[in-house]
Amino acid sequence: MAGRNKQPLSVIQGKGRSNHITKEEAKSRQKHEQKMRGPAENIEPPSYLTAAQKREFIEISSKLMALDIFSELDIDSLARYLDSKYQYIQLVKDLKKIKPTDTVEMPDGKKLTFANEHYPKLQRVKKSLFAECRSAAADLGLTITSRLKLVIPEPATRNELSEAERRFGGRL
Repeated sequence: MAGRNKQPLSVIQGKGRSNHITKEEAKSRQKHEQKMRGPAENIEPPSYLTAAQKREFIEISSKLMALDIFSELDIDSLARYLDSKYQYIQLVKDLKKIKPTDTVEMPDGKKLTFANEHYPKLQRVKKSLFAECRSAAADLGLTITSRLKLVIPEPATRNELSEAERRFGGRL
């Protein structure tokens, strides 16, 4: 189905655009959103993570739980994010050891430079891991743009209108 992503009720209300939602609709939507959040009692790092990844898992999950956007349903997503992040970091370290070109000295003393045939392949893998890691980070709210989408805006404050403003509106 085409269209905009559904926004949480609190975001709609925070923007001051909830006039089209009835009280019954708001209650049912609130209950539905609460059900969809999922339980957050038994959050533990998966066994397939390394010790360093488990420490980072605990750190990130506690921060996400403080924002009330993480549940047991997100455990695998965070584990996959950490796995791709660590693979990306390892690949970057390995790429720094490899030169993009190789220099070969010919028998006559001339030096010829050739492109390293493995370097472009590793760059593609690096790009793929980066995309995977970034996508997972955005899904979890670990990027600034994804967190800004989660922020609940403050309701617009209305200042009391003076007598003249009530009579003449914006024509003063």
